[in-house]
Amino acid sequence: MSTDPAQKPKRKPPAAGRGRKKGSKNKVSRDLKEMIWGALDQAGGQQYLLEQAEKKPEAFLSLVAKTMPKVQEVRVVVVTGIPLKDGNL
Repeated sequence: MSTDPAQKPKRKPPAAGRGRKKGSKNKVSRDLKEMIWGALDQAGGQQYLLEQAEKKPEAFLSLVAKTMPKVQEVRVVVVTGIPLKDGNL
């Protein structure tokens, strides 16, 4: 700490450093999703998505891929002392 009486320590707001509660959604992301869902509903909902799947299958499949859960490949190697042949991992 400084011993200079002219310098006062900076005060922090009461909630400084706490952040959002665990699991809470970012407000901007939530609002953006609500706008997208509203626009989809006004454009025709499921019927509109079917039309887009026929007109632009690449874009539609990209959208589908983004809605699928993420999967990670896990590889487990067990050491047994038995030599492995090529390609048998």
